[in-house]
Amino acid sequence: MKGVILAGGLGSRVYPLTYATNKHLLPIYDKPMIYYPIQTLVKAGITEILIVVSGPHAGHFIPVLKNGKEFGVQHLEYAYQEKPDGGIADALLLAEDFADNHSIMTILGDNTTDADVSVPVKNFEEGALIFLKKVPDPKRFGVPTFDPRDPSKIIEIIEKPEKPKSDYAVTGLYIYDKNVFKYIKQCKPSYRGELEITDVNNIYIKNKALVWAELNGYWLDAGTHETLFAANLYWANKKRTALLEKLIKETVR
Repeated sequence: MKGVILAGGLGSRVYPLTYATNKHLLPIYDKPMIYYPIQTLVKAGITEILIVVSGPHAGHFIPVLKNGKEFGVQHLEYAYQEKPDGGIADALLLAEDFADNHSIMTILGDNTTDADVSVPVKNFEEGALIFLKKVPDPKRFGVPTFDPRDPSKIIEIIEKPEKPKSDYAVTGLYIYDKNVFKYIKQCKPSYRGELEITDVNNIYIKNKALVWAELNGYWLDAGTHETLFAANLYWANKKRTALLEKLIKETVR
């Protein structure tokens, strides 16, 4: 399986921080934000990665990531999204040649998680698998509606609903088979002028080809000032706790 990191957009929700560089290069504790989705993919065994970039700071990624070898990436490519406000599905469409009829795991560049998704990646065969997480503010996300007769099935996903029908959010981690590009081309821009990934997921649902799994572990999209700060706090505390435990073990010895 190949991996795609969507790191485009203008980062307008975190202005003025993104006047100087791309949002995905902002720090999350001791490393740039983009390091976290790369580590998620590599930990899952995915070492062929395409990063979709856009905006005036797209060139900043190359001196930071170089060819990806230091992260365990065997093959790293970049693609440029000419419309940074074209939407997630529009950005993903740029990965069609890279995917080369393989299944792909897609992750948004502002997602930070310590979840291990290697088993779902290994077991994936066809269709789509989306990862969900319970959140206190589902209005900010795509929200699934579950089948009341069978809660293991999703019957619809609504993007940023005023009255969410569940407290689960569709996280920025998706696994798709080769049909994803065909489905993206069937979509029309939403009222926001974007090609919505939610519309793509709903096509998979209509074709009875979408399943879901709950994301175990920490997850947060660091796309606002508040969540950027919260992500920094989490990873700083996690690193400090690990360092403290290490020092305690060394002292005990």
